[in-house]
Amino acid sequence: MKAGAWILAVLVLLSVLAGAQNSASLTSPGQSSQGSWHEADSDERMFFPRDMLWGWAQFDLAPPHNEIDPNLCAGNVGQLGGVSAPCSMFARYMISGILEVRPFGRGPLRRFMLFGAPTFLFGKNVPQTLYTWSPDAIGIEHSWGAGIYIGKGFEFRVTQHFLFDRLGKRSGNLGAGDLGTNGPWGRYMAVGVRKTFGTRRW
Repeated sequence: MKAGAWILAVLVLLSVLAGAQNSASLTSPGQSSQGSWHEADSDERMFFPRDMLWGWAQFDLAPPHNEIDPNLCAGNVGQLGGVSAPCSMFARYMISGILEVRPFGRGPLRRFMLFGAPTFLFGKNVPQTLYTWSPDAIGIEHSWGAGIYIGKGFEFRVTQHFLFDRLGKRSGNLGAGDLGTNGPWGRYMAVGVRKTFGTRRW
């Protein structure tokens, strides 16, 4: 609880400091993950502005012998059951994305944003033993957080990354080759600064 209050206090402080900058630095061309920074139009709404959403979605297909390994099953799981190995969580398909929400259209809070970054994995494969095109659901890796655009392409971010959530019949222990629930990167919370640069061609 104390950590949450500390994080909120830092976000509010950075928001106030960002708003206190002079107008020259506010209008200087900086890059954010949304593109060039621009001031709000005079007719912009305070809450839920037109440009409040930004993000991307991506679908990936891993060809046979190149499966995505979310580190849920041991690499030698094929020796623990062959094609019938119960721990077959090596993905053929991945759907991932990021959604950033900037709910304020005017004032210093215009620089504040929330984000989420889920990754969904699907497949049923065992390295060097079983290769299928099965779309069986494996699970979800996800994180969320908040950030404040500081200026000149810099963003202050707080990110909470969660344990991998297994789906369906794969949510329990899958035998000797099962590495547990940590999955990609495990669980963590991080405070960081992101710098974006350059101009997108499209």
